[in-house]
Amino acid sequence: MESYLNLAERLVERRMLSDDELERVVKLQHEQPASLTRLMVELGFVSEDDLLPVLRDHFNIPLVTLREIPAVPLPIEFSANLGEFLKTARMVPVKVEGRDLIVATSDPFAIARLHALEVASGLRVTPVLAKEKEISARIEALFGSTTTSDNTQGAVGREIEGAVDEEDVAHLRDMASEVPVIRLVNQMLVRALESRASDVHIEPFENQLKVRYRIDGILHEVEPPPRQLKAAVVSRLKILAQLNIAERRLPQDGRIKIRLAGKDVDLRIATVPTLYGESVVIRLLERGQIFTQLETIGFPSDILNYFNGMILKPHGMILVTGPTGSGKTTTLYGALQKINDPGKKIITIEDPVEYQLSGVNQIQVKPQIGLTFANGLRSIVRQDPDVIMVGEIRDAETAEIAVQAALTGHLVFSTLHTNDAAGAISRLLEMGVQDYLLSSSLLGVLAQRLVRRLCKTCRKQVSFSNFDSNEPELSLPTGNLPEQVWEAVGCNTCSGTGYLGRVGIFELLPVTSEICKIIVQRADAGTIRSLAVQQGMRLLRDDGWDKVRHGVTTVAEGLRVTREEA
Repeated sequence: MESYLNLAERLVERRMLSDDELERVVKLQHEQPASLTRLMVELGFVSEDDLLPVLRDHFNIPLVTLREIPAVPLPIEFSANLGEFLKTARMVPVKVEGRDLIVATSDPFAIARLHALEVASGLRVTPVLAKEKEISARIEALFGSTTTSDNTQGAVGREIEGAVDEEDVAHLRDMASEVPVIRLVNQMLVRALESRASDVHIEPFENQLKVRYRIDGILHEVEPPPRQLKAAVVSRLKILAQLNIAERRLPQDGRIKIRLAGKDVDLRIATVPTLYGESVVIRLLERGQIFTQLETIGFPSDILNYFNGMILKPHGMILVTGPTGSGKTTTLYGALQKINDPGKKIITIEDPVEYQLSGVNQIQVKPQIGLTFANGLRSIVRQDPDVIMVGEIRDAETAEIAVQAALTGHLVFSTLHTNDAAGAISRLLEMGVQDYLLSSSLLGVLAQRLVRRLCKTCRKQVSFSNFDSNEPELSLPTGNLPEQVWEAVGCNTCSGTGYLGRVGIFELLPVTSEICKIIVQRADAGTIRSLAVQQGMRLLRDDGWDKVRHGVTTVAEGLRVTREEA
């Protein structure tokens, strides 16, 4: 216990763990037989990536990676019972050196288990450190599916299953507050955060419960919790978000502010009833993550220079368009950060307010009490702002007020869900905005998408001629086709996906005097697009191909997000 506390004091000194968190972990350890370090990770107070180097220095033992742990049995005798012991003890053999057995563990405090392994194997056991998920992967490869060592969890699962059948809400609330369920939910969220997931999907089906993480825009299925814990897991999330756990027939939305793996994270919880129970989607919003400089999100230099010029204008309207999840909010927040200074009053109205911006007045719409975008925007104009951001223009009333605000000396930012920049102008005209008002107020429209960025550790250069030239999209890029392109491979750095992070591709339509003239003539989107291209506008697919040429992304990824623009 003394060594445990020495380590904990070191974590507190390094500000990786607060005094309150340490007190909670120690108290919880007295209530159940569990490792102090494992509790720290599962409760989300410290990430495993941060903790392992501290353990390495504390015990002066090496840290190994998945590549160093063999996926085939070592040339020593392992009985079935010894295999079960290793699965329970969460240890995996790495190599044998003479009479020494090197084993990987994530918990070097488990002295009794290390000694038991010495007795069972007849070898001297020397521990090395590895990540829990890497140990699990190798245990499964060597000894079959891993089993939980938490017998309490199985008992709780059986109790929960009965509680759900009886619709006993009070009992369900008690079960959702049990330590194994709390640990299970925290562990799921921490792993999602460590995997760089933006969303967690918990989906019930007839015979199974699925959990999927959205990483770089693509869903990846992960190992789900036991199906009998489905109701407990959902109830735990609803309790955290202060939702009604008794209401299972209607959708619900809520928010959680929580600390996971040493990071402050906002969680948006959305539930919806399905045929086999409630489906839950959790959006993970790491505070500070969205405050990205415009220079780092993939803007070509010419588009960035023009966009920077637009956001410094004293008045007018700037629109950012694209589908959900295309990074519009990140771009707008980056623009607001760039122009935010004490000499300007900035007010936003959003649904929802994703992050708090220092020095900015932010309003959350609440349609149930009449605070809509239109009503809120009408009130904002009377607050003497310099800059206004409207989360989304959804109706004619909001569009009209936004245009009027831009005409009366305000700089207005907003978003629209259209496929390209020219489509935004047509959409506003269709909503009923007067053409002469729109042409006088609109400064420009930025369309964007997000493509997955190639992992630089494992990407591979190949000949472009390897691709099927019959693909109609391959003839679309302007200029010469590339001779060499890059493709995804997959390695430990990118978790085998071949991609690491995302980058934007952009299309900027400046509203020039010529564009103003055809807006007044109520030209369609095709006509506006053609004129803008003649004036030098590069389309989304052109910027996508430019990033393909420079090895930022792949041909397949570029086509995936721009195919609809062809």
